[in-house]
Amino acid sequence: MKIITPFVHGVIDYCVVLFLLVSPSLFSITGLPGMLIYALSAIHFILSITSGFKLGIFKLIPFKIHGIIELLVSLILVVMPWIFGFAQVEVARNFYIIFGAIVFLTWLITDYKGKTSA
Repeated sequence: MKIITPFVHGVIDYCVVLFLLVSPSLFSITGLPGMLIYALSAIHFILSITSGFKLGIFKLIPFKIHGIIELLVSLILVVMPWIFGFAQVEVARNFYIIFGAIVFLTWLITDYKGKTSA
C-alpha cells in the first residue's frame, strides 16, 4: 500500500535531514558513527534538493531513482556497524539498524510513481 505521496515524502526527507543533524547529540553517538550520521545528513539533503519531486529544488534525479537510492541506503544502514567496525557500540549499532528499518518502511509505502510536479 503506497500511502505516502511524493509531496509528503519530500516533507519527510527534510525532517529526516534535521533529525540526522541532531541525532549524534541526542543519542550521544560520538566518533566515527556520529561523523557518519552527519555525512548521511548532508548526503540526504543533497539527494532531496536534487530530486524530481515538488520539494526538490534542482530536480536532477528522477523520483523513481530517488526511491532506488533510498532502498539501497536502507539496506546498507543495517550493516554499517559491522562494515565500519562499531557493532559493539550498542547505541550506535541500534541507531543504524532502527534508522535503516524506518527508511525501508518509508520506501515500502511511498508512491514513487505518483505525481511529482506542482
